This record gives sequence, structure tokens and C-alpha cells, in this order.
Amino acid sequence: MDATRRRKDADTPKPKSFTPWWKTHAGQDNAIGDLAREVSRDPGRPSRKGLPGQRTYLDERGAVPAAMETLERAWTQYGQYKPTQDE
Repeated sequence: MDATRRRKDADTPKPKSFTPWWKTHAGQDNAIGDLAREVSRDPGRPSRKGLPGQRTYLDERGAVPAAMETLERAWTQYGQYKPTQDE
């Protein structure tokens, strides 16, 4: 690997995992922001458990269907964010 490539790789920020990415949306005035704020307040929230772990977490807490749909939308948005960070 040449020096230019190494420098570019070192300067490129690593993509955030889902939980830190989601927390950045807590300031939004929408359903994803609302759910992000709720989840951020819970010290027992899952981290690095993927979508299945996030679903289980919400289900175990009695989340309404709208919250589960919001999680799915957030996961889709995260999926669109991550490839742009990998380029």
C-alpha cells in the first residue's frame, strides 16, 4: 500500500455502529428521534446486537407496533449511511 493510500485511510473516519449512529438522531423532532431519546435513557439498552437484538429489546419492553416500525426505518436509514462511510 502506498503512502497516499495509507494517509487517506487514516484520515477517513470509521463508520459508526448502529447504536452511536442512532444516538446522533436523538435531537430530531420525528419518530426516529423520539425512539432514540427513549432508548438512550435506558442503561440496559443493547449495543452491537444487530437488528434482531434491537427488536428483542423493544419487544421485551412492550413496545407498540409503531415503535417497532420506527426501529425498522432507522435500521434502513443506517444501512444507507454505512455504505457511504465505507467508500
